[in-house]
Amino acid sequence: MAERSTMYDLATITVKAGRGGDGMMSFRREARVPRGGPDGGNGGRGGDVILVVNPRLNTLMRFQRQRQFEAEDGRNGGSQNKTGRSGRPKYIEVPPGTLVYDAETGRMLGDLTRPGQQLIVAKGGRGGRGNAMFATPTNQAPQIAENGEPGERRTLRLELKLIADIGIIGLPNAGKSTLLSALTAAKPKIADYPFTTLRPNLGVASLDDERTVVLADIPGLIEGASEGAGLGHDFLRHIERTRVLIHLLDGLSEDPLADYETVNREMAAFGHGLADKPQVVAMTKMDLPDARAAFELFVGEGRIADARGAPPDEPDAFLPAPGRPLCVLPISAATGENTRELLSRAVRVLEALPPLPAVEPEPDALPEPETSFEVVREGNGFRVISPLLERRVQITRWDLDDAVLQFQRFLERSGIGPELERLGIRPGDVVYIGDHVLEWGEG
Repeated sequence: MAERSTMYDLATITVKAGRGGDGMMSFRREARVPRGGPDGGNGGRGGDVILVVNPRLNTLMRFQRQRQFEAEDGRNGGSQNKTGRSGRPKYIEVPPGTLVYDAETGRMLGDLTRPGQQLIVAKGGRGGRGNAMFATPTNQAPQIAENGEPGERRTLRLELKLIADIGIIGLPNAGKSTLLSALTAAKPKIADYPFTTLRPNLGVASLDDERTVVLADIPGLIEGASEGAGLGHDFLRHIERTRVLIHLLDGLSEDPLADYETVNREMAAFGHGLADKPQVVAMTKMDLPDARAAFELFVGEGRIADARGAPPDEPDAFLPAPGRPLCVLPISAATGENTRELLSRAVRVLEALPPLPAVEPEPDALPEPETSFEVVREGNGFRVISPLLERRVQITRWDLDDAVLQFQRFLERSGIGPELERLGIRPGDVVYIGDHVLEWGEG
């Protein structure tokens, strides 16, 4: 069952930005101009891959059907200094509350919470330069152009922590989905068996003509949930984003107070501040005589206090507190008894809380200088480890003599060529640069 929940709340996808278009090598061909100048245009930039928040989504389920996403490549440059069209970006919609991690490094890239918020997760490659860009007073007919750079490729881990003002918690079958349906327009699946809800449901409750609150029905917790039992870890994660908790006790349970302690114990064991969230407690199913009798019995024994007697304008009077009976409001989602009162009390607690701090992305690690390189022996050849050289290899047009000469001059200026010679490279030896294999020629 845990795997079934993971498909909604966690996802791993691969994104690939568009490759830049190649630059054009071209010369003007006009009447009465026998030797026209260079007019090869630049290639267009590759499209970015962008995550965007769609507030109508509340799961990551779509990423079980599609895990690969690619943006459009840039178009090649043309003659007459025409720049190629840039590739269209690829927009990927995600629900509010999506945390984005680089799957390889584990670094958090962003916390997407606001409708319409965007995050570029893979940047498109730069377009290659056409030969018109290389013209100089001493080289007025350059036989050179560049390939476009490849776009970034990344594997992302997406984690959903639903954003809700009020979370409804309790053991399975406590009536959470029924209450959500009664308070909002949400239509969760409801049935009488454990783990009816396999993913959180969201609903919006109207307080008046201008104010609304978002409620989340958090699927039922069981003993051992903090250690991953049942669907515990998947569900506890969603409680982190909620501000106030409505804790429902099943009026037909053998021991509702033991159930209350079980849920709180699991939240405390999970950590992340869950046990510190304010709770408003209610006992459900008061439309059933056995549940009503159980509530009155607990009140008579002094184990709980009837929250209907708590001052409505003093939220602390009905929040759980040590050293006094648990203050519980009797409700029935089926008949509507005290459901709006329960919501209004939770809202009053919510309005008294300070704003929730945003989760900040982790800063980028300081990159190594692009000019740094390392040369190591590999098999019968040499491998050059240099991000800058790898980029040079990718954009070099090996079919153009001027481009090859430019690459050789770069090797000398960067110090890579002299280092290879110091290590004893000879003509015919193989040099590995990224995925490219080159043969060392005569100096």
